[in-house]
Amino acid sequence: MALDVKTQYGHWVKGLDPVADAFAGTVRSDVVRGGNHRSVTFLIIKGAGATGTSTITVEANDDVTPTNSTAIPFKYRACTTGDTWGALTDATTAGFATTAGSSQLYEIIVDTDELGHQGTGYKYVSLKAVEVVDSPVLGGILVLMNQPRIAQATPATAIV
Repeated sequence: MALDVKTQYGHWVKGLDPVADAFAGTVRSDVVRGGNHRSVTFLIIKGAGATGTSTITVEANDDVTPTNSTAIPFKYRACTTGDTWGALTDATTAGFATTAGSSQLYEIIVDTDELGHQGTGYKYVSLKAVEVVDSPVLGGILVLMNQPRIAQATPATAIV
């Protein structure tokens, strides 16, 4: 059976390279251009780490720097045990706190059509993690640009 990879359905990009103390202090993912896709999914991967936690928020940005940012609501779910995912949950602009422990995944979903409804007019988006409990956590962030507005064999770059 031949594998048919459909790049028009999604485009993976790096949000934060994996590192030993990934969420120390305040950390932001790369800024991605949300306007070219219907949604953006951030996937936080927490490897080894016993007690470190962070508050996760999503920001709409006016440009890639970003010069101006505004926290926006989003949806998320967590996988903190094996491959069992929790319920999809609405998060306010205040975000949510990760759970202490190792070997976890957090899926953060942003509806890019909602970016314009936040009153900002911003077309870029990034994830922000603010350390709550200071303890090193091995981790990183992947970003999936979902459902391009114009399907292409080679996806348009998302990181600008």
